[in-house]
Amino acid sequence: MKKIESVLRELLYLALEQNTRKTTQAALATKLHISLSTVNLAIRHLRKMNAVQVKKRSLIIINPKKILFYWASIRNIEKDILVKTRIESNVSDIEKSMPSEVVFGAYSAYKFRFHDQPADYSEVYVYASNKEEVLKRFKQKRGPPNLIILKKEDAKMTLGHLFVDLWNIREWYAKDFLKALEEKLNGILA
Repeated sequence: MKKIESVLRELLYLALEQNTRKTTQAALATKLHISLSTVNLAIRHLRKMNAVQVKKRSLIIINPKKILFYWASIRNIEKDILVKTRIESNVSDIEKSMPSEVVFGAYSAYKFRFHDQPADYSEVYVYASNKEEVLKRFKQKRGPPNLIILKKEDAKMTLGHLFVDLWNIREWYAKDFLKALEEKLNGILA
């Protein structure tokens, strides 16, 4: 994930999960360990589309929905993929066999967070810092990939990140998960 995307992710986390619409560019830079100029670059487009407002000593999140759709449109999930492979297990067994330090993404993240599954799915997306640690638990085989390991950037899956990843996945059932997530976010997004 690009540094600019981490700023978008944090803004959405504040608005959607922390119910906070006010922060500062300096606070974002410090929390994300990036430069103030990177934060400023990240919010440039958001200012133009009136998604955020920058004042002397604050940054106000005006429209999280605009931030969400902007991030979804610029996200390239393919660049974060470390490994795509086929495992000799079903989805449920793959999920159960994951090391505790992985962060589930996409369908699994939705299922575990909301205890719901809008559609059947056949791939497990995980964010991991050590792909070998994940792969050594499974026997790989030929065929369409059912385990996708992405580069781990954070210790948790946020609602914004989940939405953006589902938006960018090509399988037809991603649309069902995305629709269900949109319904859950409907009261939060304004």
